[in-house]
Amino acid sequence: MTPFRTMMRARLHPSSLPLKVTASSAEGREEGKHFSASLTDFLFPVFQQELDTKHDKYERLVKISRDVTIESKRTIFLLHRVTSVPDAEDILNEADVKLDGVRQKIGLIAEELRGEDIHQFHRAFTPGIQEYVEAVSFQHYIRHHSLISLEEINARLVFMRTETHEHKGSCEAPPLSAQVLTFQVTPSDYLLGVADLTGELMRMCISSVGNGDIDTPFRLSQFLRQIHDGFSYIGNTGPYEVSKKLHTLRQSLGKVEDACYTLRVRGSEIPKHMLADVFSSRTTLIDPDEGVV
Repeated sequence: MTPFRTMMRARLHPSSLPLKVTASSAEGREEGKHFSASLTDFLFPVFQQELDTKHDKYERLVKISRDVTIESKRTIFLLHRVTSVPDAEDILNEADVKLDGVRQKIGLIAEELRGEDIHQFHRAFTPGIQEYVEAVSFQHYIRHHSLISLEEINARLVFMRTETHEHKGSCEAPPLSAQVLTFQVTPSDYLLGVADLTGELMRMCISSVGNGDIDTPFRLSQFLRQIHDGFSYIGNTGPYEVSKKLHTLRQSLGKVEDACYTLRVRGSEIPKHMLADVFSSRTTLIDPDEGVV
């Protein structure tokens, strides 16, 4: 090291600086530590409260979604009785009442999502929405023999909520104001609900044959083939869950087509009261890994 560098290092050493400059630097470092500590103490409770609020909202949405799932399944079980009653309109009207109750619970989801990003909480309520789509599409098919559209489903998810506005220093009753809340079913939830619908239609096919209805299986087979073709057009461009549901859809279509084949070829050989048992035994022999090509 050169003598010049040695001299300059000695001059810049903290011990060689004046006492006033050294003390001011130490005080600045202490003030910086206190400021950063106070800033952390101030911001951490704010972040903690925000996260706790979001987690609580997520748990409430999960509970509401479970209620929606349970009520939708009960509606589906009710709709399966249409194959064993002479007049299906009474069951359809009862299903309307149940679905109205389900829509009120979906209105609670819309209230929770007011002012929030729906994609942050989508996983909390998507199982219930898919089950609702399955129930409402099943009822729509029984009544109209067609597939309900996404626009028709969303048109029924409009809710009116009344709110009170209090005025300080006023003894009068607070005025009421009506607010419109809407819930939009996402296209992915709609597709997944329709994919689950095919399983219910397959069960309806088998039960209708057991009751002596020979026309319903052929009508269901054509309808399921149209749904299968529509999902085939989507391919790998849709959500990841759609490709998983497509395998189950193919299995349901294969079982219905197998029932139609048996009715067409051997329908005259098998008594009507034994057809359901024959189909039930034949569907168990289908390879679960084998789909419809």
